[in-house]
Amino acid sequence: MRHRWPAGPDYNNFRMASGRGGGGREPWHRKPGDRVIRVHHVRPYHMRRVLGVPALYSAGYGNVGSSIYYALGVVALVAMGATPVALGIAGVLFLFTVVTYAEGSAMFPEAGGSASFARHAFNDMVGFISGWALMLSYIVTIAISAFIIPPYLGHFYEPLKTDSTMGTSTSMGIVLFLMVLNVIGVRETSVINILAATVDILTQLFLIVLGFIFLFDPNLLISRIVTYWPGTSSLVFGIALAALAYTGVETVSQMAEETRRPQTRVPRALMLMVVTVLVMFVGVTMVAFSTMTPGEMATNWAKDPIAGIAHFLPLELATYAPEGPVASVVFAWFAGVLQRVLPPMVALLAGTILLIATNAGLIGVSRLAFSLGKHHQLPSTFSKVHPRFKTPYVAIISFSLIALLILVPGLFQPQFLTALGALYTFGSLLSFSIAHLSILALRVKQPQLPRPFRHGPDFKIKGRKIPITALLGLLSTTAIWAVIVATQPYSRWVGLIWMGAGLVFYVLYRKSERVSLFSTPEKPRGPL
Repeated sequence: MRHRWPAGPDYNNFRMASGRGGGGREPWHRKPGDRVIRVHHVRPYHMRRVLGVPALYSAGYGNVGSSIYYALGVVALVAMGATPVALGIAGVLFLFTVVTYAEGSAMFPEAGGSASFARHAFNDMVGFISGWALMLSYIVTIAISAFIIPPYLGHFYEPLKTDSTMGTSTSMGIVLFLMVLNVIGVRETSVINILAATVDILTQLFLIVLGFIFLFDPNLLISRIVTYWPGTSSLVFGIALAALAYTGVETVSQMAEETRRPQTRVPRALMLMVVTVLVMFVGVTMVAFSTMTPGEMATNWAKDPIAGIAHFLPLELATYAPEGPVASVVFAWFAGVLQRVLPPMVALLAGTILLIATNAGLIGVSRLAFSLGKHHQLPSTFSKVHPRFKTPYVAIISFSLIALLILVPGLFQPQFLTALGALYTFGSLLSFSIAHLSILALRVKQPQLPRPFRHGPDFKIKGRKIPITALLGLLSTTAIWAVIVATQPYSRWVGLIWMGAGLVFYVLYRKSERVSLFSTPEKPRGPL
């Protein structure tokens, strides 16, 4: 049988690994079985490229879309009437970040996200700093998604929403449950992600359409914004917390190494996701302010704002019954059906989406740990695969336990949600800032690199094209991160201790391996 080379991008990777591409460092020698056996064993460190745009989009929206179920309430706790403004400003910054990730992921279609961009733009240490910050945001994603599930399920059993100890204990049980499932290798499939994302989008669209047809009143909206307008410090902090609304942009980038034709499909999925998310957030925010005041949202419905919409929407609709006996009866029947069906449906859907987001965070952090371990930025222990279940069990267990530790204050503090949101923004904004900086540095240092995705306005400095979106993204994310550090003690100290401990750990590990702190080892490490 004639030997066939792998096609597409895998062919180039194979040639480099085998020495046939001219740049490889290991000579390739034909072995007796090579004529009849495929050569996938030569590339043991790469994942199979099997994903398309629907799988990428659904996974990304499953994470970003899940934040709708809690970010609105978290921001309202601080920004009150300025919540739509804070979310709008954060949405613009989110767009800048998505463009940066689309360019970086198309250039380097590999797991790692911002850590990969930074490693290519600077060195291993900067890549580790970005990856370690990103790891914190993944861990907090696990914690905050699990933390919000009990309040929504409180529709069926009220103490899950009203009793912080019971609610947080349930959240910790969910994390433990998912930890065990991931260790034994049971996880959600792309089909489940696509189905859940589709039902989620349709439900949110249904709420938005009903709200805009029957309830939306610009004068009422403006009145509530003006009446509940916060002070300057609360507005700035609200904008910082609004970054929480766009969690999960890293998810699509992390899956680039598993995507067919990632140079085009990853940017396409990111662009599709950002349009959907921005439309949904604008619509849901407008409907929320049409059905309840910011004060009600920040008190009774802070942890489950979409449940608040599902609660008030049928009641508000009942007051808009049209004239005429038949029409009024039909309308009253419709409002009654919504009142019975909508709240439990939203509770179940929110619980499902947030459970998937919790699990996706756990999968994402283990994938990131594997990527860092492959490049000698974490000890090989974190890439260790269970001999029976074939899963990275050390990484899964380690980061699950850290997520549980982060949740502990929620047992005693009813207002812990704001602190948890600020801690997420600490890690995510730091990694976003480094991602923007990396894209800018690559434009200056390596302008000749192929860039399959490069959109948006540029300006020239000494012949180098500098993307305005990356520059604005860097300035804005850095400024908001500084606000979090300056004003939030919990996120400041937990975040800085996490980053400091990580750097010490990194230095000691690289010294023990007798590897430079900055340069990448010649040969990446494979799974154990």
